[in-house]
Amino acid sequence: MWADISAIFAALMSQDSFEIRNALRSDATWWLGIVALLIGGWLVSVVYQKVPFIERTLERTIMVVSYLAIAFIIFWGVVDRFIFSNQQPWSTTIPPLLFMIMAWFGASFNIRKRTHLSFSEFRTAMPRGAQFACLWLDAALWFGFALILFVTTARQTALSASNFAIVLGTDNTMLWWFLITAPFAALLMAGRAIQNIRDDIRNWRSGEPLIKQAVIGGDV
Repeated sequence: MWADISAIFAALMSQDSFEIRNALRSDATWWLGIVALLIGGWLVSVVYQKVPFIERTLERTIMVVSYLAIAFIIFWGVVDRFIFSNQQPWSTTIPPLLFMIMAWFGASFNIRKRTHLSFSEFRTAMPRGAQFACLWLDAALWFGFALILFVTTARQTALSASNFAIVLGTDNTMLWWFLITAPFAALLMAGRAIQNIRDDIRNWRSGEPLIKQAVIGGDV
């Protein structure tokens, strides 16, 4: 296990996509991913706490920019096709990748909003200890999802980079430029999960209500 972890670090230091791809195949990637998400997620939660502007705007900005880019590409694709009788070959391949970025960073944003896995009406009727246990379960599930996303997309990014895969319909736009955003989104997801459980522990100790009604579209 330690040899595999050392190989991963050596491959990352070499910045060789072939070495990174081979190193990430080992099961040590999962253990290293846990450590990376725990440390990185905690640092993200600290940054969010110290700099509220980043907390409020980071995921939202990425989501809005991705959405507007998708809308513009689709709009111009329609105009280009029916007015100018032309079509850009990448107009059907770039939008799905942008949607992937929007979806994963949106998932991170909604972890904080607790609009997923909330069951507020049911949990409000539970004893306080059971509510606290459910919140810990939420954090564990979100961290597990983030870990799966982090490891699998990191492997896929390394594979795409080593194969010099380009986005279909383009000449020199590398696919891994888009895929690498998914591990970063997983890091933010872990940070949001840690941020939530820190708030839950604080509420548990202070006697504040643990379960609050989640509002889709409301502020964080």
